[in-house]
Amino acid sequence: QVQLVESGGGLVQPGGSLRLSCAASGIHFSINTMGWYRQAPGKQRELVALISRGGSTNYADSVKDRFTISRDTTKNTVYLQMNSLKLEDTAVYYCQITRIAGTEITYWGQGTQVTVSS
Repeated sequence: QVQLVESGGGLVQPGGSLRLSCAASGIHFSINTMGWYRQAPGKQRELVALISRGGSTNYADSVKDRFTISRDTTKNTVYLQMNSLKLEDTAVYYCQITRIAGTEITYWGQGTQVTVSS
């Protein structure tokens, strides 16, 4: 079975940094996209960052110039480097991968909590 396991979440102070990792296992197909989403209490889940099969990236306006998405193809792992963290970044962060097999199929990780607080 496909599994996505996130790690690296925790408690950080405003202005601090954190790096999230998502290791995918059971992959027997070509990945289309890898990305990070987040969901804060009472809010909709939103896209944070995405990296495509060709390596292009896009970010939510709220995290541009602060967050960086990257991947290690040989390890089937995607990372999210988060710098200059703000209180508003507090959320559960979810890893996501997609593939195209006639139709798009999406897989989700279990989520990791990121709390920004003084």
